[in-house]
Amino acid sequence: MGILNVTPDSFSDGGQFLGVEDAVRRARQMVEEGADMIDIGGESSRPGAAPVSADEEAARVVPVVERIAGLGVPISVDTTRCETARAALDAGAAWINDITALEGDREMAGLAARRRCPVVLMHMRGTPADMQHDLHYTDVVAEVLDYLVGRATAAVEAGISRDRILIDPGIGFGKSPQQNLALLRATPRLVETGYPVLVGASRKSFLGACFGQEPGQRLEGSLSAALAAAAGGAHVVRAHDVGPTRRALDVWAGIASA
Repeated sequence: MGILNVTPDSFSDGGQFLGVEDAVRRARQMVEEGADMIDIGGESSRPGAAPVSADEEAARVVPVVERIAGLGVPISVDTTRCETARAALDAGAAWINDITALEGDREMAGLAARRRCPVVLMHMRGTPADMQHDLHYTDVVAEVLDYLVGRATAAVEAGISRDRILIDPGIGFGKSPQQNLALLRATPRLVETGYPVLVGASRKSFLGACFGQEPGQRLEGSLSAALAAAAGGAHVVRAHDVGPTRRALDVWAGIASA
């Protein structure tokens, strides 16, 4: 899953693809590099990020979705708002990626059920503005697992087909560096739930905390995390650096199947 942030303030690529033409060029490049899908977001979810209005979010996202919907890969919309998700689906998106696991907007679950689209349910404590304030867990893996299974159950009860639900441990969302590493190591336990697992560790700050690198210097750490997730059974890896990640995963898959 290639990451396309059409925001001015995302932690790694904010402002780079804010213009429609720049975003379209980047989407085409990611497909050429081997992206199986593209995840487009119009509101930053970095720690401390301030929310934007629904109108602003949709204005950033929808024109790009309209332009890239014909690239031959599914488009995922990274949003917590039903209004934005509906507009993106109408424009050609096929997935909803919700960092609040459908809790941020009461209408989101119903929309996903009606449209019969895959949904990604992510774990996050609090909001992007305050999620790093309380990092205490008795058992981070068990607590994240319990939350995600509970949200998946709620999604099924809301009418979303079980086979259209993915879970995401929320690497970097309200966790310490060591807790992020523990969750990566626990990928097989997430897989054991029976739900497809998405892992997004690309360029996250815990890589810098562990290895002392700035966002643009975290390629090796991002690749290591992607390979660890794949080895643990993750079904989807979310990445900024699509080409290197695709090549690393292809080599790993070749070794694993030899």
